[in-house]
Amino acid sequence: MPDPAAPSSDAPSWSAETAYDTAAQAAKWIADLSGVARHDVAVVLGTGLADAATALGPVHSRHQTGDVPGMPPSFVPHQRSEVWSVQVGDRRVLVFLGRLHLYEGYEPAHVAHAARTAVAAGCQTIVLTNASGSLRPEVVPGDMVVIGDHLNLTGRSPMEGVPTTAGTPSPFTDLVDTWSPHLRRLAQSMQPSMTQGVYAQLGGPQFETPAEIRMLRTLGADLVGMSSVLEAIAARQSGAEVLGLSLVTNLAAGLEPNGVSATEIVDIAHRRATDVGHLIRKVVVAL
Repeated sequence: MPDPAAPSSDAPSWSAETAYDTAAQAAKWIADLSGVARHDVAVVLGTGLADAATALGPVHSRHQTGDVPGMPPSFVPHQRSEVWSVQVGDRRVLVFLGRLHLYEGYEPAHVAHAARTAVAAGCQTIVLTNASGSLRPEVVPGDMVVIGDHLNLTGRSPMEGVPTTAGTPSPFTDLVDTWSPHLRRLAQSMQPSMTQGVYAQLGGPQFETPAEIRMLRTLGADLVGMSSVLEAIAARQSGAEVLGLSLVTNLAAGLEPNGVSATEIVDIAHRRATDVGHLIRKVVVAL
């Protein structure tokens, strides 16, 4: 989220045309270094939520994402550029303690690289988390929301420039039920107080204007943020089931009387990170 640095010289040199080959290379690297041939579930942790990883289970191995093929470190403060292999019950979980963003200067294929790598590593379930602003006054900072649908308002797609070739999934992907109904029900059974909502992704890194928030409410959005949607599209294209858990860290522009504060967003995420991790662990164990 806030305060990115320009990554121009550190962006991956590979292109969308080699996205699947690069994901396969990254998956092999993870398997070789972790000693785990295949992982079952992947988790991507958003801004301020890295501490959720410690609540999942015993850490088998941990590595810097900058060492993974095609996966440079994020330039966003309060995200950790690490990938862990964690044992959760009888499942191996691949945990990304941060992510790449469009606003860092990366292309959609780079932003979706972790999701494609997870699928190449064997993961058929991907849990995406993020910090978001609430467009509903009754959904307040500290609440968790299950993502039921999304609005991609970035104007970009992870399928841009990815060729349709034999052995690769079609870019003409049906996005109905991108956010798995089964996983949504499972998560809400673990925490019945959670509501569902429509998540809108904008490009960022600036926060939205009051006029943009009024537009989003008219379009049917309940939450707004700067990540997750492109990853979800890529995961859906590759056949994985996706669960989205959004931690509300602020009320959206025009609803927050004191304005939106990047520092407060991170503070709230830090305070709730362990709770997010416990919920993810329950879901993974119940799969």
